[in-house]
Amino acid sequence: MKSALTVFLLLLIIPCGHSANPPEYRWFERDIDTINIGYGLQLEDVNGDDRIDIILADQRTIQWYQYPTWDKHVIAKHLTLRDNVCVTARDIDGDGKCEIAVGAGWNFKETLKDGAVFYLHPPEDRTQLWEPIQLYNEPNTHRMHWVKGAGDSYSLLVKPLRGRGSVDGVGPGLRLMEYIKPVDPKGKWEINLINDFLHLSHNFHPVNWDDDPEEEVIIAAKEGVWFLDRVDGEWVSTQITKDFAGEIRDGVLPGGRRFIATIEPMHGVKSAVYLEPEEGETLWPHLSTLSDELIDGHALAIDDFLGVGSDQVVVGWRAMHPEGTPGIEIFTPLDKAGKSWRRQTVSAEKLAVEDIKSADLNGDGKADFVAAGRQTKNLKIFFSK
Repeated sequence: MKSALTVFLLLLIIPCGHSANPPEYRWFERDIDTINIGYGLQLEDVNGDDRIDIILADQRTIQWYQYPTWDKHVIAKHLTLRDNVCVTARDIDGDGKCEIAVGAGWNFKETLKDGAVFYLHPPEDRTQLWEPIQLYNEPNTHRMHWVKGAGDSYSLLVKPLRGRGSVDGVGPGLRLMEYIKPVDPKGKWEINLINDFLHLSHNFHPVNWDDDPEEEVIIAAKEGVWFLDRVDGEWVSTQITKDFAGEIRDGVLPGGRRFIATIEPMHGVKSAVYLEPEEGETLWPHLSTLSDELIDGHALAIDDFLGVGSDQVVVGWRAMHPEGTPGIEIFTPLDKAGKSWRRQTVSAEKLAVEDIKSADLNGDGKADFVAAGRQTKNLKIFFSK
C-alpha cells in the first residue's frame, strides 16, 4: 500500500494539463447602448491610447465607444439613403490609431445598383464627424476587411453578398475587390479584382497561415470555404470545404492543430468544425458538429476566452427568419484533438445576434467579446472572468 508521501509525490509529477479539463466559461455582462440594427462591429484603438475601443456600424450612423467609460462618439451619419451594412477598422499606417472604412446602401436582393463603399477620413479630434470619401463599389456591398500585404502595406478587401445581376445565387459570380489607398485618400485608389466565381458569400476573414508576413483570406460561400493566397503577386483560390457556409473563422486546438469553424448554410442551423489537413491535402476533414439547432445563425468569434493557451468558439444566432429564440453559446474543446466539446449557453432571448467580435478589452490576458443585437436593439460586452 502506497504511503501518503508517495501519493503526494505522484500527484506532483503527473501532468494535469488544463487542455484535458478546461474550466467552464464565466462572464460578466455590461450593457453599452441601445441601438437600431448592429450591422457590424470592430474592436480597435481609435484614439491612440493603447486601449481597445468599440466601433459599430449601426443602421444610419457609424460610431465608436471609448474605453473605459464607453462614451459614444458618432463619426458619420446618413451616408446613403439606405442602411449601413459593414465596417472595418485597423491601424494601417503605424500611428497607433485605426483607419476606418464602411459599406452602406444595403439592399438584400438588389444586385444592379445599390451599395456603397466609403473611406472615413478622420479629423484631428476623432470624436467629431469624419469626412466620408466615396469609392467605387460593386452592387450588394456586404463585408470588408483591411488585409496586410507585403512590407508595411495594407489593402482594403470588399466583398458583395451576390454577383451583379444574379438571382438567389444563380448567375454571375460576386466580385471580391482589392482597394489600394493612396497617400492622399481623396486621390485615385488602385482597384484590383481578386476573385469572381463564388456565389452567396456572407462572410470572409483574414488569416496568416504561412511564414510570410502577408495575410491570406478564407471566404465562406455557396461553393464551400475557399482559401485565397498571394502567389507571385497574384491571388490563387483553393477550395478547403465543400458545404455551403455563411460564417467562417479560424483557431487553434489544445494540441496545437489549426481548425476552422463555420455556420452552415448562410443564415443556417449548423455550426461545424474542420481540421487542418495533413501535408499534401487541400480539403479540410470534418471534425465535429458543434450544433445543428441554430435559428438564423449569424456570427462567430474564435479566441482564447479562458486564458488556457488555445481557442474556444462563440456562436451567435438572431432567430429572425424563422422567428424563434436567439442565443449565444460557447464551445470549448475538451481534448487535444478537438473530438469532444463542452457546450455552454451565454445568452438567449435578451440578445438577437447580428454581429460578434472578440478582443482583450480590459487587459487581463483573456479575450472578451462584444455582441450587437438586431431585434433586441442592444450592444453588450461579455467580459471573461
